[in-house]
Amino acid sequence: MSENTTEVAVGGLVLALAVGFSIFVFQSTGLSSSPPSYPIHASFRSAEGITVGTDVRLAGVKIGTVSAIDLDSNTYRAVSVISLKDDIQIPEDSALVISSEGLLGGNYVEVIPGASFDYLASGDEILDTQGSVSLISLLMKFVSGGQER
Repeated sequence: MSENTTEVAVGGLVLALAVGFSIFVFQSTGLSSSPPSYPIHASFRSAEGITVGTDVRLAGVKIGTVSAIDLDSNTYRAVSVISLKDDIQIPEDSALVISSEGLLGGNYVEVIPGASFDYLASGDEILDTQGSVSLISLLMKFVSGGQER
């Protein structure tokens, strides 16, 4: 009978740890509940390194996520939809830049705020964008002495 009690206790402990880990994962990834948001649009020359779910940050603080990326067959640019928190107002002359967290880190979309007193509304488009810079192409330019081949 003592073996049965021990097995039940260990099983309950494992189950409690699994539930706790699941709650932690949902809270840390933001999957638990999303705050109200509004979409804005932007097109990048290169959206390399970002995917749906990539963070959008302003001054290092997460203010939204990338909710869609698609290719415009007319302009050959990556068109993205970015969902920003409702309580964040972005000036309409702001810029979006795809930045890197470091050499081994991932990429994120950085909002560089403008100085306008008019703010972006739901569905508006940010025109000033800068795509990602390929680390490989930079290293190749450095190795080749800056000469194009």
